[in-house]
Amino acid sequence: MPRTIRIFDTTLRDGEQAPGASMDHSAKIQLARQLARLNVDVMEAGFPISSPEDFESVKAIAQEIEGPTIAGLSRALPKDIERCWEAVQHARKPRIHTFIGTSKVHVEKRFGKTEGEVLKMAVDAVTLAASLCDDVEFSAEDAMRTRLEYLRDVVEAVIEAGANTVNIPDTVGYATPWQMYETISYLFENVPNIGGTVIAVHCHDDLGLSVANSLAAVRAGAGQVECTINGIGERAGNASLEEIVMALRTRTDEFEADTQIRTQEIMSTSRMVSRLTGFVVQPNKAIVGANAFAHEAGIHQHGMIQDRQTYEIMRPEDVGLSESVFTLGPRSGKHGLRSRLEKLGFGVPDEEIEDVYQRFLAVADRKKRVYDEDLYVIMRQATEAMPEVWHLERVQVATGTNLEPMGLVVLRRNGDSVTQVGQGNGPVDAITDAIRNAVGMPDLEMADYSVRSITKGQDALGEATIRVRIGAEEAVGQDADLDVIQASAQAYLNAVNSLLLRQRAREQGEVADKPTL
Repeated sequence: MPRTIRIFDTTLRDGEQAPGASMDHSAKIQLARQLARLNVDVMEAGFPISSPEDFESVKAIAQEIEGPTIAGLSRALPKDIERCWEAVQHARKPRIHTFIGTSKVHVEKRFGKTEGEVLKMAVDAVTLAASLCDDVEFSAEDAMRTRLEYLRDVVEAVIEAGANTVNIPDTVGYATPWQMYETISYLFENVPNIGGTVIAVHCHDDLGLSVANSLAAVRAGAGQVECTINGIGERAGNASLEEIVMALRTRTDEFEADTQIRTQEIMSTSRMVSRLTGFVVQPNKAIVGANAFAHEAGIHQHGMIQDRQTYEIMRPEDVGLSESVFTLGPRSGKHGLRSRLEKLGFGVPDEEIEDVYQRFLAVADRKKRVYDEDLYVIMRQATEAMPEVWHLERVQVATGTNLEPMGLVVLRRNGDSVTQVGQGNGPVDAITDAIRNAVGMPDLEMADYSVRSITKGQDALGEATIRVRIGAEEAVGQDADLDVIQASAQAYLNAVNSLLLRQRAREQGEVADKPTL
């Protein structure tokens, strides 16, 4: 029987630390629900001491989410640990995750202490955490640049103090797979009380080796891997959950290990993270990229026709992709639509099917074929619509050779319509200028903008993702439409609405600003 490797997902904590990837409270709750459907073993919900908003998000996730262990991060400081416990204690399975840097550069330069002093801080932190919570994890930050003998002493001491899980992070993505294998093997051979403890790894991707290092650790005996959806995170990101999970699932013969992840939820989770953060997944990304299961070369296509195993080592349906090219058109009825949605994992209540069907018809009337990817967009728009401060009623652009682009928008707020025009370097720039004029936010900047095709062909839906910034605050908006100008205008307005709703919540005292760590 293969060993079961625990998957510790830190998308809500480390993933959110990727520059520009910050998620608001509602987005975190939404993603937490999806991670539970994915069946992660541990969900690191956040860093409660970092801000009141993060504390409330961790607390809400702990109160609502069933299934995974809910962890909160804390430095090796009493105030951090106590605040973390305040947030996670509401979970059915809470965990306190505390850490301190153990490498020479951290001990001497960051803390200005000796190895002995840092060791005592680690033990004191774990002792306090264990007095509050039955499940305690300790991380030796920058472990892969830590002197091996000292790392051994730290691991032994924190296990003695009550740590159930000890994490060996490659915090700066410095390790190589053989170095990781040797380090984990050394600890198993030289820490006398390691027997009942789960050894974990948390690898960053600065040298593109995070997944390889994580798998090397599993090969050496590690029982938990810490990772994120789509590999997002600090700097170059973290080890990618989907790559680790499918590597173990596909090569169980090599690793003699597997996970309890519901792999059919991988694609839905990847798309949700991309949408919530605004980080588009590159087409050639392993497992979840648009080209991951595409075959264009004639030799490959011929081989696939004969036997899929000639050029596919995984089935696309195993990660949540449908095999069907298209199934629905303008004359498809509600029963056909509902049947296809159910096969894609969407259960639509009777009272909501009419709204979904009308959205479907609006797309189907303008397209020859409605693809599964279109249905994902329709369901997202139907089920995840955010409250609106401003509603987009009309968009109009005028542009051409030797003609300065002009944009006109009609917006509605509280029953009153506002019409404004704008100018820019192109039609999208002109439309967003008109929206800024209409909502009275002249200092709003467009930090990032991308458009991608949801399906193929000239009638494909175009999905626009726009990140806006005002001062130090950012928000992401997305929308999809056959008209990319319409999609871009709505995505921009969605981002504006997100900023305004966040501002309203702060004024009402519901959440607080999150400081930069």
